[in-house]
Amino acid sequence: MKLARLLGLALLVAAIVAAPSLADGTPPPPTTTTTTTTAPAPTPPPRVSTTRTTVHVSTVFPAAGQLLVHSVAARVAPSPHARVIKVMYQFREDYRTQEILALKTTLGTDGKPWYQISIPMRPNGMKGWIPVRSVSVSPTVSQIVVNRSTRTIDIYWHGKHALHAIVAVGAPGMETPVGHYYVAARFVPFEDPFLGVFAVETSAYSKLTEWPGGGVVGIHGTSMPQLLGQAVSHGCVRVSNATAAAMRKLAPLGTPIWITG
Repeated sequence: MKLARLLGLALLVAAIVAAPSLADGTPPPPTTTTTTTTAPAPTPPPRVSTTRTTVHVSTVFPAAGQLLVHSVAARVAPSPHARVIKVMYQFREDYRTQEILALKTTLGTDGKPWYQISIPMRPNGMKGWIPVRSVSVSPTVSQIVVNRSTRTIDIYWHGKHALHAIVAVGAPGMETPVGHYYVAARFVPFEDPFLGVFAVETSAYSKLTEWPGGGVVGIHGTSMPQLLGQAVSHGCVRVSNATAAAMRKLAPLGTPIWITG
């Protein structure tokens, strides 16, 4: 009987020693049987669209392009209630598209963006404001500089000097007007050697109202290259036919033009 008790005690001690334990030395939790119910994933809230109708506003100026509407009023201030300077139409009287040169942008009194534009009209140098949504513009890539004193033309293409040449300018009393303008139209003269092989119409006006287009100043080739370097025109800038041919690439619509004294 005593031997049986000793054997039972030994078996109890061995069972205690063989029991598992946690890493921190505490005894393991009791083993229990539980039933786990997995809750369904919560239904995500309905997706709310944050898409807004935006208007592209060019941040690089000057920028040029064409109207998206039939007509728009150029006003003295960026406000739908400001005085109208001129109504700009999508197509000109000669059926060419109306080119727009945007100079800068600001928020108008209506809380919407407006462009300040150069207006081709008399007097030269007029500026006005139109809503951004009425026009599509892109930054210009070229610039023309005409110097009346040196009677030269310089053209810059993507910021690099691309052309330098001699020109003829307006005669006394019909001087080529100084100021900031832009290329408003381009054309190849038809059976008119006087205008050379290519011509651009600028947004500037000469002193002669009876000149074609009401006195619009052009930059064009010539059939009399011997007069280049002189002040002999009615206000237009005459260039050699070689220069005029190069302008077909270097003077796209909307190209800014700076005429200096």
